[in-house]
Amino acid sequence: MFFRKRPNPEPVPAASEERALPQRLSPRSPSEAIKPTAAPPPPDLPERRRGGLLATISGLLTLSVVLAIGVMIGMTLFERQVKEPGPLPADKVVVISPRSGTSEIAEALSREGVIAHTALFEWAARLSGKALKAGEYTFKAHASINEAIETLSSGRQVQHAVTFPEGLTSEQIVARLNDNDILSGDINEIPAEGALLPDTYKFERGATRQQIVNLMRAKQREVLADIWKRRSAEIPVKTPAEMVTLASIVEKETGRADERPRVAGVFVNRLNKRMKLQSDPTIVYGLVGGRGTLGRGIQRSEIERATPYNTYVIEGLPPGPIANPGRAALEAVANPSRTKDLFFVADGTGGHAFAETLEGHSRNVARWRQVERARQAPTPDAAVDKVEPNPTPDPGRASAYAPADGTNFAGGADPSAPRPKAFDASEGTRLDPLRNKTFDLNSPKSVPVLKQP
Repeated sequence: MFFRKRPNPEPVPAASEERALPQRLSPRSPSEAIKPTAAPPPPDLPERRRGGLLATISGLLTLSVVLAIGVMIGMTLFERQVKEPGPLPADKVVVISPRSGTSEIAEALSREGVIAHTALFEWAARLSGKALKAGEYTFKAHASINEAIETLSSGRQVQHAVTFPEGLTSEQIVARLNDNDILSGDINEIPAEGALLPDTYKFERGATRQQIVNLMRAKQREVLADIWKRRSAEIPVKTPAEMVTLASIVEKETGRADERPRVAGVFVNRLNKRMKLQSDPTIVYGLVGGRGTLGRGIQRSEIERATPYNTYVIEGLPPGPIANPGRAALEAVANPSRTKDLFFVADGTGGHAFAETLEGHSRNVARWRQVERARQAPTPDAAVDKVEPNPTPDPGRASAYAPADGTNFAGGADPSAPRPKAFDASEGTRLDPLRNKTFDLNSPKSVPVLKQP
């Protein structure tokens, strides 16, 4: 028997596949059946969206990188410009007024030629975070903007100085302060004599005169307290005030540092022996006080005139200082030389010759007079018919304690001989001879013979 082989039944598609297959069309003709059918298009997938959060972050990162590069380039150029040498050709002092803002400071520096770009300076100053201070500053030649900012923020202003030589009176010190046009303000009152310490004091523009006075007073108290603690127990002064008084006399008698202890020793010896000090500067101070200078010679009548300060008349120390002594004079009085000297006279070299006895002192005076006569002798080419009636003494001239012919006011070899009218006592001037003195126990005063017309 012949059996017909039945074809395998087609598998039944699953429900999902059935939905995916296209709906079968109606039966086609034999010719259409042999044509291949086109593959069905792939299923539509959902389109991926561009943008959103990821796109925003990506854009921001890109922008940040671009900006960072731009900032780096800008900062590099900025740093290069603020470090470049400035236009200032030489060092210059510029005063920045108080309460000036950054813009005002920039304008001032531009006006003075320190910087060329005010806006660049303002930006650099603000970015630095440093406070710019008013005052007087020195800007170096070709200072960069950075260097100018550093100068203004450091506060290191120009330092001015005022110097007070030892031996000035308080009135003279105040006058010197008033003549200083950098200091400002007035001085409340003239300080007590001897209350200020002569020295060089530094200050900045804007400091007041009263501040300098206060500083000098404070330094004097500090120095005096230190020296008083180290004084010799043998000096005949009982208080720091008495030490200042004696030091002021020593200060006016000699300007040589190596002589101060020995001059102090002479006065100490005299005080211990209850002898009058006989110091010319005390005469002058008794006559003019804090003004400090006569500007002329001391008259014979003035030598014998009783004043509280005239040590030719009074016993012991005057009632107070006659000037403001320096540290060296205070040290000299606190620890004087241990000698038996009672006299000193100029020696012709700017110093003094000391003696223990009147005889030794007289020989020193004679030697000095020889030097003095040699100095006053006319030169060969000088006109013989022109003789200066009152020759100007030089700073090394002997004082009135060195008479030319041995005479003195207590009685001389020839009472009928003409007596000199005066000797120069231009204290405080370049002609001041009062730093060269000697002492004479036997007369209230002797004066050199001056040339007569």
